[in-house]
Amino acid sequence: MTRVIRFHQHGGPEVLRIEDVTVPPPPRGEVQIRVKALGLNRAEAMLRAGNYIETPTLPSGLGYEAAGIVDRVGEGVQEFAPGDAVSVVPPPTMLRWPAYGEVVNFPARFVVKHPPSLSWEAAAAVWMQYLTAYGALIDIAKLGKGDFVAVTAASSSVGLAAIQIANRVGATPIAVTRTSAKRQALLELGAAHVVASAEEHLAGRLKEIAGSQGVRVVLDPIGGPIFEPLTDAMSHGGILLEYGALSSEPTPFPLFTVLSKALTLRGYLVHEIIGDPARLAAAKAFILDGLASGALKPVIARTFPFDQIVDAHRFLESNQQFGKIVVTV
Repeated sequence: MTRVIRFHQHGGPEVLRIEDVTVPPPPRGEVQIRVKALGLNRAEAMLRAGNYIETPTLPSGLGYEAAGIVDRVGEGVQEFAPGDAVSVVPPPTMLRWPAYGEVVNFPARFVVKHPPSLSWEAAAAVWMQYLTAYGALIDIAKLGKGDFVAVTAASSSVGLAAIQIANRVGATPIAVTRTSAKRQALLELGAAHVVASAEEHLAGRLKEIAGSQGVRVVLDPIGGPIFEPLTDAMSHGGILLEYGALSSEPTPFPLFTVLSKALTLRGYLVHEIIGDPARLAAAKAFILDGLASGALKPVIARTFPFDQIVDAHRFLESNQQFGKIVVTV
């Protein structure tokens, strides 16, 4: 028997339960991992609350990211052996392979031997944030030297990953955050500029920063009214990548701005990178190289023990974090 975290009904963090279950041996092509740390993601809170793009059969497990030690390998797995230190790439669905547990099975194709310099906490915080940011900025938008990129929800783990990736390729990251409370921390983490959207005129400040060149790339998980000032500040032919829906307000379509500037507004989920072996291999190479060189370094907001998963989810939904929330096992 091993402990896992599940929920039997949708609701707030309090619906999460720690339960004893039997974890079967890893099937063919899978690896069994004794988990040392879990990385928390907003998608998991949305699944728990009943607001996610997937509909679980209850009771349901959850969780996209984990790091730990290989315990057993299934038939046909040759690239891993018991004792290997590994972390997991978020699978196409957390319903089939939930990460919240002391022992979990994952397909070998989503398991990575991470750099030995990483702590368990850092290793559990790598893949969702860097794959999301890499896929949007590098794979799709082809962000490069001299580009201006606006990153909203900049103090989130994906936001911070985007800032680091932009710096790595010579682009200029503009961090967009609600208030100036996190301004100094964002500057210290590599943002070239910080705009507090609740305190400053967003479009005006972005135009002032980017000048006549404009903001070519926008990475946004919010939606809602922010679309209009963001697109207003974008350059001709620019691209806005939407990877979330945090705003509860309607998202306007700025028709005349999009037409006059020939903008691309594109929905994006990290699974399109994860589901393509060639694109995933390129992403992993980029990220592992950045981790090894120190150009990419996960920022941990706070850690919680496994028994405090309810408190960890409450903190996740507080929007107070700067970086990734990690649960230790």
